[in-house]
Amino acid sequence: MRQLTRRDLGKLVGVGAVAAAGMSTLSGCGNDVRGTSATLLRSRRPLPTAFEVPLPRPAVRCPDSSGRLAIVQRVADVEILPGVKTQVWGYDGTFPGPTIETRAGSPVTITHTNELPVPTATHLHGGHTPSDSDGWPTDLVEPRGATARATGGPSHSGGHASMADPDANVSNGSRDYRYPMDQQAATLWYHDHRMDFTGPAVWRGLAGMHLVRDDHEDSLGLPHGERELPLLIADRSFDSDGALRYPSRDRTLRVPGVTDQWMSGVLGDVMLVNGAPWPVAEVDAARYRLRIVNACNARRVTLVFETGGRGMPLTQVGSDGGLLARPRLLRELILAPGERVDVVVDFGTVPVGSRVTVRNTVGGGSTSQVMQFVVARRASDDSRVPDRLAERAPGLTVPASAPRRHFTFAMGSDGGTALWTINGKPFDPSRALASTPRDQTEVWRVTSNVHHPVHLHLDPFIVIGREELGWKDTVDMRPGETLDLAVRFHDYAGRYVMHCHNLEHEDMAMMARFDVT
Repeated sequence: MRQLTRRDLGKLVGVGAVAAAGMSTLSGCGNDVRGTSATLLRSRRPLPTAFEVPLPRPAVRCPDSSGRLAIVQRVADVEILPGVKTQVWGYDGTFPGPTIETRAGSPVTITHTNELPVPTATHLHGGHTPSDSDGWPTDLVEPRGATARATGGPSHSGGHASMADPDANVSNGSRDYRYPMDQQAATLWYHDHRMDFTGPAVWRGLAGMHLVRDDHEDSLGLPHGERELPLLIADRSFDSDGALRYPSRDRTLRVPGVTDQWMSGVLGDVMLVNGAPWPVAEVDAARYRLRIVNACNARRVTLVFETGGRGMPLTQVGSDGGLLARPRLLRELILAPGERVDVVVDFGTVPVGSRVTVRNTVGGGSTSQVMQFVVARRASDDSRVPDRLAERAPGLTVPASAPRRHFTFAMGSDGGTALWTINGKPFDPSRALASTPRDQTEVWRVTSNVHHPVHLHLDPFIVIGREELGWKDTVDMRPGETLDLAVRFHDYAGRYVMHCHNLEHEDMAMMARFDVT
């Protein structure tokens, strides 16, 4: 029997159902967040009390002396909700996966072994990476071992994703991902990127942080060691038995897509930080550097830090692609899925014993709060935030003759199939929407119909007119907005993708191939 494909799924859902999903997001129906393209999926068990679970620190993994590191993707039972075991798909069996630390200029090879029941494709989000290690959506790593897995059915190497891409590079059991690390210090993250199934795979746990360090950043005197906290934010929903709840059409992840109501994006009602619900962290009365990733499938967050009914100032020092030119004083942090922010918070400005609550001002109910810090003790602090950060101000010079391209992110169709599209076309691995020479600066104009966080692989870009944001690889598009991105791709030729980082939109075809020549 022929396997059901994404296009088949679209026909079953129908144009009317997809259009209705889009309409409901514009009106906010069923949402607990203002101005987003997603719908809330409620948990089926009582939610835990906030600010009782200690903030976990994911294990730190560094490459060995030969520049190698091995990670096993496997099923594991972990405690997310207090007193309950939840099955996750985890890098090294944890959620989030280990925080990988590498140094700029020191190449690393990470071997991913797949012991899960489905194929995977690992993407280093924000990595300056050769095409064959970028996590191309059909360059699958098949599960190690027998071709029939516990979930039933044959190996997926003959499934619709590889059939749709004659150039797919499918590995059996494991794959070496080679990262040259020829990029500046930055907050990256890694996650599954399998075509049509990124949303459920990330939801089940396939996400972790990757910090790139360099000598210049080390010299700045920013908070470090125990006072540098990686914070991976993700919303999830849970079933009555504690299992992760997600509206897949097929829980074995052989048939792509979600049920009709959630085609606009899936929101959970439990806010997790480093895999813990509404956690609490004890801190010194000192500066802390927070490396924050929005790893939600579809949820935007606006974070404020409050104590005693007042907001605390936040000092942004970095963005997706690394350090800003200068520190930027903020009162709130706005993050769409896939975006990162590097921020310093001075807990020494509030009395010992204070509780600092991180609120999400665009959330509602259980998702209006994220975590809490308790200022536990006085402490010496020799850290600083210098007036100048990046060695060179982030930016690109755009010549008047620079080529210009236009990409529209909107609802579309393909032969009667309603899908999320770019320039009216659903993702086809064999079709490139752009071809650009290396080291050529171009202006890519992007336009959206509803909220779409737009992500480009290979190299960061500059948002023209928003230079204070520094280097970006993901930018949030508001409904009806048009932005100009200054792009320049270096070093590596090959095929890459741009896509919406609302993962349900991505899975329902809002992705496009571009070639670097």
